[in-house]
Amino acid sequence: MMQPLRSVSIPDWRERLAAIDWVPDLGEDIGSLRWFRGLGTLTLLSVAALSLVPDFGPVYGAQPAMPTSTQMEEARAQMITPLAYGSDTGRRMAANDSVRALAASPERPRIELTATLGRGDSFARVLQRAGVGGNDATQALALVSSAASTAEIEPGTPIAIVLGRRTSKNSARPLESLDFRARFDLRLAVNRSAAGGLTLDRQPIAVDATPLRVRGVVGPSLYRSARAAGAPAEAVQDFLKVIASRTQLSNIGATDEFDLVVEYKRAATGEVQIGNLMFAGIERGGKPRIQMLKWNVGNGSQWFEASGVGESRGQLSRPVNGGISSGFGMRRHPILGYKRMHSGLDFKAGYGAPIFAATDGVVAYAGRKGGYGNFVQLNHGGGIATGYAHMSRIVAGPGQRVRQGQIIGYVGSTGLSTGPHLHYELYRDGRPVNPLSITFTQRAQLSGGDLSRFKGELARLKAVKPGAALAPLPAASRRNDVPEREIDRISAAKIGLAKPAG
Repeated sequence: MMQPLRSVSIPDWRERLAAIDWVPDLGEDIGSLRWFRGLGTLTLLSVAALSLVPDFGPVYGAQPAMPTSTQMEEARAQMITPLAYGSDTGRRMAANDSVRALAASPERPRIELTATLGRGDSFARVLQRAGVGGNDATQALALVSSAASTAEIEPGTPIAIVLGRRTSKNSARPLESLDFRARFDLRLAVNRSAAGGLTLDRQPIAVDATPLRVRGVVGPSLYRSARAAGAPAEAVQDFLKVIASRTQLSNIGATDEFDLVVEYKRAATGEVQIGNLMFAGIERGGKPRIQMLKWNVGNGSQWFEASGVGESRGQLSRPVNGGISSGFGMRRHPILGYKRMHSGLDFKAGYGAPIFAATDGVVAYAGRKGGYGNFVQLNHGGGIATGYAHMSRIVAGPGQRVRQGQIIGYVGSTGLSTGPHLHYELYRDGRPVNPLSITFTQRAQLSGGDLSRFKGELARLKAVKPGAALAPLPAASRRNDVPEREIDRISAAKIGLAKPAG
């Protein structure tokens, strides 16, 4: 028996089309028919995507009509406008018969302002800029000058001025009052009296002049310890300068104690005025080691030791606190080994000791200079100049003006040097000369009445308790009390509680 043939199904075109791989991996079979078919699919899809990119041009439409004046008025009436823009809300109303136009714009009845006295300014110019009339300014200046010198008014002082109503727009406003602080202990006020004239009102301010005394242990840093104890920064700098003129700072031990007194004034109104350093001292084991007091002599002030010995200013002062180790002239150079001219003086000093300007001058050079190492030259005028060599560090800068005794650097051993010292030179018309040809600063000795007053002032300052100037200001409570502080004595004398002591 014959078996029938097996039926074979033939796929139609849809099945064949579906079996085709239209998106093959283009990284495989590169160059084959299948690869080119995939490349054609990618190209067709890219062209289709680019053809469907939208247009980003402007969309034109009808322009809205601008609102009419009636519509604007209606919208404005419903707005809440901020005060910064005038708060112009509500409906606009036309003026009725009760509204009358002003003949002139009204003026403020008075003007209150504050003028500041600038540096190099004058009291009269301040009043003129503020709008004070010529006659009132002249009268006010005369009244103020009768109570205090206008040249002593501190720059930056605020002056409260009140100007009244003027009679016409062509005239200046009359001065009603001015108020300012003429001195630390005086406030002045100029007011217009009922009769029409200007009067002066003096308002004294009680001031406590108790000096500020600061004491403490030197510790690892004298400067930091003094600042931490409450001493003003400028006073501490002056203190270090005075102490360094008597001994090397490296000789001061960490267990030593510092003692300084500064001018300190405190007004009853709360202001504080810090003055100059008055006393500088170093103690060891509770005993004075250095005691220096600033004392007025002649036309200036100098620092004196407790014994009354001080310095009198000469043409040149010693540039460092130390003795002379090598003089001016020919000598065998300690490094080069042959004789050569030694054109200056060598001063013995420890490393880091301060170097002072011999006298006032201008820094002509500051920097490295061959065998001199770190070198500074000062020009003092009249053909005189000084040079300072082998510094460890330079403080002064080129073109800087320095005062006599100002620190310009510190002792070192830079350049051709065998150890820390200061090589000091003096030039006359550009040529080095022997510095000993010009006398250094000489010592002065107080005697007689001057010495007695000096000793009394020293005892007074040393009797001040540390921090007493910062204590609260008490008031005398009983009639028989004699206040110990100056401010209390003044206040007590005003109200009749006690007579001022002394």
